[in-house]
Amino acid sequence: MKYIWLLIGWICVVMGYIGFVTPGIPFSIFIVGAAYCFAKSSPRMHKWLYNHKWFGPFLENWTEKQIFPTKMKYAMITVMSSSLAFLWFTTYNLLATFWSGIFMTLVSIWAWRYPGSVEEHNERKKNGKKIGWIR
Repeated sequence: MKYIWLLIGWICVVMGYIGFVTPGIPFSIFIVGAAYCFAKSSPRMHKWLYNHKWFGPFLENWTEKQIFPTKMKYAMITVMSSSLAFLWFTTYNLLATFWSGIFMTLVSIWAWRYPGSVEEHNERKKNGKKIGWIR
């Protein structure tokens, strides 16, 4: 089972790299998935991922403080909007555009519920507000 988790972790890392440089493909979910898989299979790879130049700070902030960076939120909205427009103008399928738009709206609402910076996290915690959905 250890090798299966390791393989899935590496697939997630590759997808994360692709998503990091390719507009329209998310990287964050793949990197979080890779961290989970490496935690189950390889402490060395798990440590490497957390010390990575690009992914390390994101993972640290997400796992410790549930921070979803504001810059990433704006990029997500921009990519989703352009994808929705592209879907409409290439298919003219009202139903597909509508349901995709509903799903994208729900994902956006989920993401905007989390703090965008360490300062915002600390402010919410100081005021006794929820950090994300639950706590």
